[in-house]
Amino acid sequence: MRMIDLTPLLAFRWSPRSFDPTAELRPGEATALLEAARWAPSAGNGQPWRFALGHRDDDTFKRILVNLPPLDQRWAGRASALLLAAHLTPDGSPGRAHAAYDLGQAVCQLTVQATALGLHARQVRDVDRRGLLADLELPADLVPYVAVAVGQLGDPLSLPADLRHRETGLRRRHPLAALLVPYATANSVS
Repeated sequence: MRMIDLTPLLAFRWSPRSFDPTAELRPGEATALLEAARWAPSAGNGQPWRFALGHRDDDTFKRILVNLPPLDQRWAGRASALLLAAHLTPDGSPGRAHAAYDLGQAVCQLTVQATALGLHARQVRDVDRRGLLADLELPADLVPYVAVAVGQLGDPLSLPADLRHRETGLRRRHPLAALLVPYATANSVS
């Protein structure tokens, strides 16, 4: 399959660090992002995900931002919104056994919806989970998992030099054959 065979929503999805620090989410965009996540598949339709949404400069945004690594705070503060994506603690029930996996699907759908809206999203996995639980006063049965910065693309030249190089470099992916186990490669890919 060639790149042109992919839906443009996947082919043109990109996770930038350069967000426009003046752009705000338009009415309905945040709702559309969360609706896309809500309709993601999940084990037993358990929907074990929860989100906290902060718009730039509001209290929720600031509480999420301070719990990101300092390197990521340098660019994430420019995003229009920060979302904390969390999942319910697995409790042995079938609907929660794969909560992290299900959350990943919800975040993926949110990311594709962002692309459909002309927005960009970048995920930050290394969050301070304990800090987020405390600062956002989250229930104890939630596991903060990833933060998602969302917004309009900004000027990559406004980034610090070390990030600018990474931002403007070519996107690279492993070849498809490198992602398949040998049996699947020999029997499935043409």
